[in-house]
Amino acid sequence: MLLPGDPGRALLLAQALLAQPKMFNHNRGLWGYTGTAGDGEPLTIQSTGMGGPSAAIVISELIGLGARRLVRVGTCGALEPSLALGELLVATEAIPDDGTSRALGATDRVAGDPTLTAALRGAGASRAGAVASTDLFYDGRDGQEQRWLSAGAMAVEMETATLYALAARRRVQAGAVLIVTDLLLPARTRIETEALREAEHRLGELALRGLAHPPVA
Repeated sequence: MLLPGDPGRALLLAQALLAQPKMFNHNRGLWGYTGTAGDGEPLTIQSTGMGGPSAAIVISELIGLGARRLVRVGTCGALEPSLALGELLVATEAIPDDGTSRALGATDRVAGDPTLTAALRGAGASRAGAVASTDLFYDGRDGQEQRWLSAGAMAVEMETATLYALAARRRVQAGAVLIVTDLLLPARTRIETEALREAEHRLGELALRGLAHPPVA
């Protein structure tokens, strides 16, 4: 199962990856699609919305419906200077600096499933490392980006810590692949629209290859 935050990305990935995609959910504008992927296997793509609280509701309900392998396919802002716009970053672990993952019991780093993470790395991601998850897209604390970087985070985003904390609690596999859409240090630089669309296609293809890795029994 693929979990984009953005409903528009859910539609784009459904059109790119599924044969005859069918919308099965549009509640609260969180579009979801199902169909058969290019490898002949069934695939569901469900948007989670923005931030940990929305993601936690969607992920919990999906697990309740039987989801066992979940891959976040989202975006992030680069803290590590060597990251480039459009690169794909596998989030090996997340620093929980958001309220939702902490409410789920995360106090230190929360890791993705090692087997699924290894499969995503082997599927063609150029980079892998820790990310920081936060509640604020704008107007964070002064110096917070530098503190995240000093703590080992390569990038910052909003939902991965929630996904990993929930997956650990519910005993399912979870991973995350993120497009670098912003360079944050020393000043913010945003990816161009056409480059983002191209990266979204690469993101979906990589995540699908990672999911094709045989699951752990």
